[in-house]
Order: sequence, then C-alpha cells, then structure tokens
Amino acid sequence: MAKLHAISKKFLEELNKEYLKDEKARVVRNALTENDLTLISRRLEAKAENPNFFSIDIETLPVNNQMSSGRCWLFSSMTILREILAKKYNIKEQFEFSQNYIAFYDKLEKINYFLECMIKEADTPLNDETVRYLLQTAIGDGGQWDMMVSLVKKYGLCPKTAMPETYQSSHTRAMNGIINRRLRKFATDLKKVPEKEKDTQIKEMKDQCLKECYGLLCDCFGVPPKTFTFEYYDKKDKYHAYYDVTPQEMYEKYLGVDLDDYVGIINGPTDDKKYYQTYTVKYLGNVAGTENEVFYLNLPLDDFKNLILKQLKEKEIVWFGCDCGKDGDRQLGLWDDDLMDYEKTFDMDLGMSKADMLDARESAMNHAMVFTGVNLVKNKPTRWKIENSWGDKSANKGYYICSDSWFDQYVFEAVVHKKYLSQKQLKALEKKPIVLDPWDPFGSLAD
Repeated sequence: MAKLHAISKKFLEELNKEYLKDEKARVVRNALTENDLTLISRRLEAKAENPNFFSIDIETLPVNNQMSSGRCWLFSSMTILREILAKKYNIKEQFEFSQNYIAFYDKLEKINYFLECMIKEADTPLNDETVRYLLQTAIGDGGQWDMMVSLVKKYGLCPKTAMPETYQSSHTRAMNGIINRRLRKFATDLKKVPEKEKDTQIKEMKDQCLKECYGLLCDCFGVPPKTFTFEYYDKKDKYHAYYDVTPQEMYEKYLGVDLDDYVGIINGPTDDKKYYQTYTVKYLGNVAGTENEVFYLNLPLDDFKNLILKQLKEKEIVWFGCDCGKDGDRQLGLWDDDLMDYEKTFDMDLGMSKADMLDARESAMNHAMVFTGVNLVKNKPTRWKIENSWGDKSANKGYYICSDSWFDQYVFEAVVHKKYLSQKQLKALEKKPIVLDPWDPFGSLAD
C-alpha cells in the first residue's frame, strides 16, 4: 500500500498567509457568522429567470403530503393514478388513493423479500459484500415505480377514506428500526441452524418472523380493508357512490388501466451503461416472484427528455426520480443548478459532469415527484412544473419549478406510456436486462 502523505507545517503556514491576505474571504467569513451559507451564495436573478408560468400546464387535484416518511415514490405514483381516475369520473377537488394501504403491503412484501434473500444467501458469510449491503439497508420506505405496479396488481387500491394515514404511517423511523432489528436477528439466527434441521426450521423461523412483523404493521398502520365505498362529487357537484367495492375491483374495474403499458426510462451517462440497453438491479424489489421486476431502458438525454415532453403535450402528467438535494430552495420552490454561486463565493472548483457525479456518488436519485407542466420556447423546454408531496405550505402551494439545466443534471428516471416510444426504443425494450449491483446509483431511490 502506498504511503499516505501528511500536510506539512510549511504548507499549512502558506495556506494561512494566503487566506488572510484575501479581502473577499474576510467579507464572506463575516457574512457567514450570522447567515445561512446558501443565502449568501444565492443568485438574485435565478427566481426572475424561472417565473411560475408554463406554456403546458396540466390542472391537477390538490397536492398531498408524505409527512416524515420516505414514501415519495408511492405518493407520486398514487398521484399519477388518481389523476387518471379523476379524469375518467370527472372528480371534483379532492380525492386520494390510500398511500397507507399500499405502504402496508409494501412493508409486508419487503419483509418477505428480505427473508427470502437471506435464505438464498444462507451459506454466504455475513461479511460478504452483498450480504453486508442487504443487512445495512434491510427495509426502508423507498421504492420504484415497478415495485408499485407489483403491489397494485396483487393487492389493488382503495380510497384514502377507507384506510387513512396514521401517525406511524406518516412517521416511520421508529417502526422501521424495530422491523430491521427483527430482520437482522433472523439473518444471524439463520447461521446457527444445524444443517440437518434446515428444511423444517428455516420455514418455521420465517413464518414466525412474518407473523410478528404483520402484527406490528397492523398496530402501526391499521388493518387493510377488504371492501369499501368509493364515493366522490363530480364537477357538477353531483354525489356518486359505489358500495362494497374490493381493492382489486378498484384497480381493475374503476381505474381500468393496464400498468404494464408504462415503462421506466433512465438517463445514465456513465461508461458502464450503454444507451438503448435495458437494466435491472440485483435484490431490488418487494413482491417476491413477481414478473414486474425493476426494469429500466437507458436512453440518451435528448431521447429521455423528448419522451417526457410527448406525454406532457398529451396532457398526461409524468412520474420521475431525481436528486432533490442539489441546488434548490424549498420555500422559494425552485431547483436550479445556477441558483447558488458557490464557486465564485468560495473560489472553489466544483464543476462535475452528470456521469462523474454518479460514479463518485456525489449524486443519485433520492426523491420521486411528478411533472405537471413545462414551458416551451421554440419547442425547447426552459423550465418544468413539478407537483411534490411535501404539502401545500411551501413553494407555490406545493408546486415547484426546476430549470431545464437542472433537469439535465439531476433528473435520472421517468415513467412513460409505451405508445410514445419510437420503433428503435421499443426494439431496445426486448433486450435482456443487464443486472446491476445492489448498490448501483440507479437503485438508490429504494433505499
């Protein structure tokens, strides 16, 4: 191993002398004693460059709120589905599918998925790279569009009125911690089972773990309904009600959408991912044995963006995954890679390409939202309208704006209807997916 070199006293003295001679650094240092770092670096012009006007602006129902949970992928997915339902039935003002209902079964299925992965890796040491990653992440709130599809196809949907939020469904940290401790106990207990008793004992251990976790989920989220009343007001203020509806009927009959007609597309410009190639991620899923494994088609940025634009032009909103932690202001409601001028403020070289940020883990998907509009100038996008799931008290009543350059840098995934794909793109969908490592950045939204 190469020797590591320390900072010399001489070099440190040189750094100190040079810094103290910098008059701008003194002004910045003084400003930082009483102000937020992001505020003193903000460009005044950024807001004016991204006004809240859009040439394509799709009207949607009021925004929802995921509260203190990481269920953005479920909330944004349910937003897509409720807008389809609202358009079909001309629903007025407020309707939500129960995110709690879907989250209940997501947790239960993730628990089973984890147990199955541990059983599959029963003969693998706990310090193996893959097993260590599985143990470290265990189960969380995150997920992907295809994971939602698996849940809805198996368990259906219900209105939020039939299974409303609870404190625990909106504040999941403590419950997740208890579940993950139980799952890690299972993983360590698994190693202690004598070889001759594995066939019977492992199944008993798994069933007991599922039983305990199911009880905890019911305690925290409530018991999922088997039937409910689907009721709403239409835009003429007429009341409608359908009684004794099952969750499966809600999906198949009332929503009536084939979710297999939608496909996940990504823009992954790193050297390890070819364009017009499909990908999946090892051990990324929730419903074991499903045909809807996580599946992406990697496309060049122009193709990726144009498919999203095609869907928006047809007045259909678009689910997408991004890095929401970069270059944004929550109260201002703006994401813009030119919002903060850190490089000039601190005299630092911070420029990185999208590919380099992915490779270096400087950026990855950590949030899912919905595009509901875009501003086009000469048919080219300049800014995008976003419906978030952080409630209506921030930004523009819960709607945000991102600049087109921020899109290019930090939007990584979207879901579009297959009807918008070209023949070349449809042909690429037929390729056998390359399996990415569990820790690949394109699995990070499910962490």
